[in-house]
Amino acid sequence: MERARRLASGAILKRLVNETKQSSNGQMSCRSPVLYTPSRYVSSLSPFGSKCYSRSDLLGGRNVPNSFGSQQVRSISVEALKSSDTFPRRHNSATPEEQAKMAESCGFDSLDSLIDATVPKAIRIDSMKFSKFDEGLTESQMIEHMKMLESKNKIFKSFIGMGYYNTHVPPVILRNIMENPAWYTQYTPYQAEISQGRLESLLNFQTMITDLTGLPMSNASLLDEGTAAAEAMAMCNNILKGKKKTFIIANNCHPQTIDICKTRADGFDLKVVTADLKDIDYSSGDVCGVLVQYPGTEGEVLDYGEFIKNAHAHGVKVVMATDLLALTVLKPPGELGADIVVGSAQRFGVPMGYGGPHAAFLATSQEYKRMMPGRIIGVSVDSSGKPALRMAMQTREQHIRRDKATSNICTAQALLANMAAMYAVYHGPEGLKAIAQRVHGLAGVFASGLKRLGTVEVQGLPFFDTVKVTCADAHSIADAAYRSEINLRVLDAKTITVSFDETTTLEDVDKLFKVFSGGKPVSFTAASLASEVETAIPSGLERQSPYLTHSIFNMYHTEHELLRYIHRLQSKDLSLCHSMIPLGSCTMKLNATAEMMPVTWPGFTDIHPFAPQEQAQGYQVLIHKHLFT
Repeated sequence: MERARRLASGAILKRLVNETKQSSNGQMSCRSPVLYTPSRYVSSLSPFGSKCYSRSDLLGGRNVPNSFGSQQVRSISVEALKSSDTFPRRHNSATPEEQAKMAESCGFDSLDSLIDATVPKAIRIDSMKFSKFDEGLTESQMIEHMKMLESKNKIFKSFIGMGYYNTHVPPVILRNIMENPAWYTQYTPYQAEISQGRLESLLNFQTMITDLTGLPMSNASLLDEGTAAAEAMAMCNNILKGKKKTFIIANNCHPQTIDICKTRADGFDLKVVTADLKDIDYSSGDVCGVLVQYPGTEGEVLDYGEFIKNAHAHGVKVVMATDLLALTVLKPPGELGADIVVGSAQRFGVPMGYGGPHAAFLATSQEYKRMMPGRIIGVSVDSSGKPALRMAMQTREQHIRRDKATSNICTAQALLANMAAMYAVYHGPEGLKAIAQRVHGLAGVFASGLKRLGTVEVQGLPFFDTVKVTCADAHSIADAAYRSEINLRVLDAKTITVSFDETTTLEDVDKLFKVFSGGKPVSFTAASLASEVETAIPSGLERQSPYLTHSIFNMYHTEHELLRYIHRLQSKDLSLCHSMIPLGSCTMKLNATAEMMPVTWPGFTDIHPFAPQEQAQGYQVLIHKHLFT
């Protein structure tokens, strides 16, 4: 590739030198690319648009006609006065002349006639008109429009939880991965020999997942937690060769996960049953798997050891949806006996973004590795015997029969998996544990303060980051919180949950005390309670096993160290920064920079997917008025 660059640069330099020599002799080449060649970038007002003039002509040796003199009068067209920062001008390489030449080489006199001969008329519509954007926006107009939509969104402090949390995206990761075309244009590693950097980062992701879940195999990665649970449901069906057609979901799972599994079950001809944990019954003999949440959607931390043994005794596989941050302090699901573990890596440095996209994961035992969805990165050797990375296994719908393609995981959020992996590399095991202990501590301080207030009742079950509260009027408390720009989760008329995350502060907890005090003065602060609070995690469920012991997770904890590591990896890959990407697909992101910029604006990134709709009016306009009109 470097040799090709040198040859191309040499050829261009040689041509420019030759043309410079010709012009110094009074001869002007009509092919000179510097000043005199008609171009799609040259205004239609240019006096040099249709004829070549010699150097002496241009320097005064001849009276050259121009559009402002008496010899030639031209009116200014409306098109010439329109904005020049149009999308096609910067992003469509082929000029109209080049397009016509390409069509001609295919035997057609124009691109339209080629399309007419190629696309059957029966599947075409007469015209496609958009009420507002029919002509398209310029890049600057699009940025202004997105700013307007962002301004319609309101960012409240979220304590909703349900698998979505605010997180601090380390600036070194935000700028050098999420906003870096050396990472976002080529993130799916189809060709191992030009993807060693991304493959190493995805291997880091897999290592992070296997360490935290306590299971030996993980993929990299899946679309979100709900669809990962649905993939696990399909695995349970496949493990038993479709002989048992009932899948049970405990009602302590996130409601969106339950809904997605129910929807996807139709494609597998499965029956989904939801039940309370204590009421789950395997006596029908038709159950292939069961899904539980750890911690539960309402915050409870339960010991599933006996539950899993009972399921296994009936030949039922256990899927556990979990939280990566919680697993830094909780006993891992693999040690509890879970067969498959799923979840989201969102709170590891990936913004909520009104619900996604986020990288999900699925981990399991070696026994079921060939039934896993997604890609698995493995360590191999190259032709010289040196260590090399490759996709050891991959499942993509392009590889299987259409009637069997029930999932689309070819993109699998690899870019966001890379961000989550780098988040773990940056913080390391001790850093992640410190974040988890801080989050758990803030939840504990909040629960302690509520008990001191005496206005509500705190549930007695152990918790990690979510406190369940019983009160006289949940809606009035939620309304009081709303007035303070705080979002809580209302379960029913008398129940609220409050979830804490990495961005929560002591000041936030003090604001919550005022909300729950019912207007009464609060005689204490969160800081004053801290020394009295003890861990709410049972000793039997405290994590004892080590995690993230590999040197990668223990080396790059300062910004400059991580910056160098990121740059070292990206230098091993081919991206749009270097050339056109040789293997094209839906994942080869050729989005304009102007289109990528709003993705990281706070008004879009910091909105919880279950925030009230009036706080997400910009998103509502984007979804309902732009996408479907």
